Amino acid sequence: MSGAPSRRLFFALWPDGEQRAALVHATARIVRHCGGRPVPEASLHLTLAFLGSVPERRLEELSIIARRAAAALPLDAVPLAVSLTTLEHWARAQVLAVLERQEEPGGAESASVAEVARILTTETATAGFSPDLKPFRAHVTVARKVARAPRSILMRKVLWSFEAFALIESRTLAAGPVYSVVESYVLGSAEKVRT
Repeated sequence: MSGAPSRRLFFALWPDGEQRAALVHATARIVRHCGGRPVPEASLHLTLAFLGSVPERRLEELSIIARRAAAALPLDAVPLAVSLTTLEHWARAQVLAVLERQEEPGGAESASVAEVARILTTETATAGFSPDLKPFRAHVTVARKVARAPRSILMRKVLWSFEAFALIESRTLAAGPVYSVVESYVLGSAEKVRT
């Protein structure tokens, strides 16, 4: 089946334009001074589970897993809030990432995002997919090819809020990766919203 059509996929919290613009505004000066290549504003997201290459014939299985993960989140935990406040330079990967600040160890907001990521990773692995199994760390990559750490990592807090997560397709073009939403899943219910 190696010739079967496949797609490069991941699950993510997919912010709206206003949320993305707020993060770009909060990090623009730092990104500019770190010598890296800014991630295009339309591509900013928070990955929950990276799946890699997935045969198209298995998309419905992913949809079932996603609906279960969405329904597992209690309604009182929705919307998910992600407080982006901390910049880090990851030298090995050459990226500048904005991380979620955990107000307190095991805070409810942080735990909810991590729980959705855990369910998606565990369920997809159990079903025979090949998710990235590195420990989850809520972050948004804002620059790539960053050779040196920025002088300042101070930024204004940006709050992102989500009532759904999405299955995203990644295609690599000459200009870089292009992402598109395949489906969205409403948190706290088994509802699927095709986009």
